[in-house]
Amino acid sequence: MSWNKPLPQPTPISTPFWDGLKAHAVRIQQCEHGHWLFFPRTHCPTCGSRQLTWKTVSGEGTLYTFTVARVPTLPEFSDEMPQLLAVVELDQGVHINTTLVGVAPEELRVGQRVRPVFDERPGSVTLLRYTPVESAQASVITGEKTTETETAPAAATEAPKRQVSCKDIDAMRALVSQEFSAWSNQFEVTQELINQFAALSGDDYWIHTDPEKARAQGPFGTTIAHGSLVQVLTSQLKMPMDFEVTDFTNIVNYGSDRLRFATPVPSGCRIHGRYRIKSVEQLKRGVQVVMEINIHCVGQDRPSVINDLVMLYM
Repeated sequence: MSWNKPLPQPTPISTPFWDGLKAHAVRIQQCEHGHWLFFPRTHCPTCGSRQLTWKTVSGEGTLYTFTVARVPTLPEFSDEMPQLLAVVELDQGVHINTTLVGVAPEELRVGQRVRPVFDERPGSVTLLRYTPVESAQASVITGEKTTETETAPAAATEAPKRQVSCKDIDAMRALVSQEFSAWSNQFEVTQELINQFAALSGDDYWIHTDPEKARAQGPFGTTIAHGSLVQVLTSQLKMPMDFEVTDFTNIVNYGSDRLRFATPVPSGCRIHGRYRIKSVEQLKRGVQVVMEINIHCVGQDRPSVINDLVMLYM
């Protein structure tokens, strides 16, 4: 998966810290009088000494404070919701701003012991995250690429499907529900994919295709996918349908009763979808089914695309 989130920019002063993270080590400064300091500086804020050396420490400490962010701090972080933003107090006494991984919000408590996790996924830099010492979270999150489309839960794909005859109108109407299905698999909407769609459709407006301009001038701080592209990507999402309509000779796709692009999909975000059967109606030519499909950025409650798909079973 390509990394679409903002990254730190090492400076001559902070480079030893970031180099340490690449080597899976936590390095902080100590002055000649024994004072530990962080963030990296040219002098000790306690005594003013400029005789500083970099020391490798365990990186372990205690959770000083945390907050659970349920609204993305930036659109690119929508796939990490809820974000667990924290301050960790290292055993040397310094404080580090970080994010927590491998733990549910309800399992957190101020004062619990935490250990470092080295996140290699950005590629150009390694990020320092934290997890409780007893967590099963690996100490290194690798940057190995996964397949673009992740599989849906096994239980959803392997469960036998109910056979529902389109000639049985009562059985068809029983499919109507106010509740949505479970989530589909996830699919990454990359900048490359957005560019390909822009070339194909002719819609190459800069908000979709120019990351630098979008970051500097755009309302979302990054490029976003075309709404039509996100709609088309429904075909990449395997909805966990537990039924199969039978006894028809043809299906006619009539299009949509309603199509809305409710929220943007930032480049690099993952999407997934869910559905519900909204209505079933007996017509002269067959049975008309309206399926409401909602596509969300992973972690977002509000859908990005709402599509009432109309199908006629004949």
